[in-house]
Amino acid sequence: MYKVELTESYFPAQGGVETPQITIGDMLRASTARSPDQPALKELTYSGEIGRIWTYAELLHDCERLARALASRHTEGARVAVFANNIPEWILLELACGLAGVILVTVNPAYQQRELKFVLEQSRAEAIYYVADFRGNPVQAIADVVCDEIPGITHRILLTDHDAFFEGEERGELRDPKPRDPVQIQYTSGTTGFPKGALLHHNGLVQNGIDAMTRAGVKQGDTFVHNMPLFHTTGCAILVLGGVALGATMLLAPMFDPAINIAVIERERTSFVLGVPTMLVALIEEVRRSGRDVSSIQRIMSGGSMVAPQLCRDAQLVFGAPIQIVYGQTETSPVLTQAWFDDTLEDLTTTIGQPVAHTDISIRAPQGGAVLAINQQGEICARAYSVMLGYNDNPDATAAAIDSDGWLHTGDLGRMDARGYISITGRVKEMIIRGGENLFPAEIENAMLEHDAVDEVAVVGIPDDKWGEQVVCFVRGSATQVLRADDLKAFIRERLSPQKTPAYWVSVADWPLTGSGKIQKFKLAEAFVAGSHTVLS
Repeated sequence: MYKVELTESYFPAQGGVETPQITIGDMLRASTARSPDQPALKELTYSGEIGRIWTYAELLHDCERLARALASRHTEGARVAVFANNIPEWILLELACGLAGVILVTVNPAYQQRELKFVLEQSRAEAIYYVADFRGNPVQAIADVVCDEIPGITHRILLTDHDAFFEGEERGELRDPKPRDPVQIQYTSGTTGFPKGALLHHNGLVQNGIDAMTRAGVKQGDTFVHNMPLFHTTGCAILVLGGVALGATMLLAPMFDPAINIAVIERERTSFVLGVPTMLVALIEEVRRSGRDVSSIQRIMSGGSMVAPQLCRDAQLVFGAPIQIVYGQTETSPVLTQAWFDDTLEDLTTTIGQPVAHTDISIRAPQGGAVLAINQQGEICARAYSVMLGYNDNPDATAAAIDSDGWLHTGDLGRMDARGYISITGRVKEMIIRGGENLFPAEIENAMLEHDAVDEVAVVGIPDDKWGEQVVCFVRGSATQVLRADDLKAFIRERLSPQKTPAYWVSVADWPLTGSGKIQKFKLAEAFVAGSHTVLS
């Protein structure tokens, strides 16, 4: 741990705020020069077998081929969307965009038409790279319907069609982007009820991956299963960019399957695991069920919600390693704080660790912004190399998030002790974190208000042992129609992806209101937890 003795809730950046300035291309070439013949990327099939393999030299070669193809199709700074699950072509596209000066827009492959259209239009994407389908979602068909309505989409390319994917490689030329140039747009929930596109730069994504994976103990030559969604910064920044920068070998899983993951860990003797708590619970249950040997695991990283003491004890017992929790957000590329390997059980389960390198963190009064005394609750604020350039085409939201001194206001409440360890105490925003997924109530509410039988709606999160939080949707229906849970669920599933579907539906006749007439959501949540509401069947 960093040895500090703070007198106020301000943790100065260790190693300074400035970092070595690096681009994705710089990083990939440096790692290739160190170990060209080492495996960099191995594809896992749906059954867990090894598919295609790239050494570092082969990965650089194919990424440069693809970067030239991209440069032949897209001008520098153009935005292209990727609508796919975890396949090697996703990683090739991510790295090649960095070499071509093209901005990658990441899209959840569970999205439906409404969600995809918003992202494509807001990002001003001119192309979409997709798979045919994923887990029953007709990805290509959804994209084609949406793109027919957006004249600005000039290219639709199936990632598995390599003739189309690499077409133009002989005509294009590699570009030389700068470390602070934008390279990705990732969408995160916002106060308007629609996602906001965080514009992320090369140096933020690469260095943050390095900082997080270094504290996690990952070293050159280590092997790990990559089972986090690539469309999240956890998947494409921490694991891909951090893993490549440190010279590790990724085993890329197309989706999370605990039985297959554990079988691969045993067979390949991997050393590192990253997963949200719900994933770790499933992995632990699978080890206990199967009896497989996972003694090769040395480090475990988790985030998205607090780690329960029992889960930490179970991980230590089953894997022989503690869980190092991380905290951050998309706007910070993403990691801000992280536990240390040798932290106590209390620190591992009641705090989110200390800030990562090169990162200032302060706890400030939500009103006025003054730095607070030690152990006082306030808003967690960050100033670091990893902070986004801003929200895409949204200067007002950017100004609201990043103040004139460069501090990003996270919207999360917390406390800092004299050692610089931070504890989350709540959220200024209403975001629901379900299984590591950030869900914003207003997006769900806006979709539900399109239902003819729904007059008013309020969505809240309630505590859940498995998922961290679950979604409850309170509806006040019209007097002429009967509300049924199955009908409401079917309605929302036509409009939003599965993880945003409420777990519980409650019909209400009236609302608890503030003096100004706003719904008091915390009272709804408290009453639901107390058993005062009847769930619709």
